[in-house]
Amino acid sequence: MKTIVAGHVAVTATEFIELALGIDLGLFAGSATESEMERAARLDVAHEVLADLRESDPETAAYAASLLRTLPLTTPTNGRRPRRTVRRPAKSRPVPGSAVAA
Repeated sequence: MKTIVAGHVAVTATEFIELALGIDLGLFAGSATESEMERAARLDVAHEVLADLRESDPETAAYAASLLRTLPLTTPTNGRRPRRTVRRPAKSRPVPGSAVAA
């Protein structure tokens, strides 16, 4: 089932929230790969946007403020869970050029 907001198709829940509320989640939640300088700049802008948002839409502002208290967003995935790998113990192999005494 497709979810359409203002003519755009939202594929994920995150996209739906961004389209429906009109806010960029990355601005408020951040990225796991951002540097300290990037984080400080992003937070400065986020606080300014939040101040404007509190005047125009207090409910969305409350949601955006809660995003500021979350962990940074991780890199997007394709919707699939990562494949689990099993580490098996290494088999002991004879060293080439060595002889085994009988």
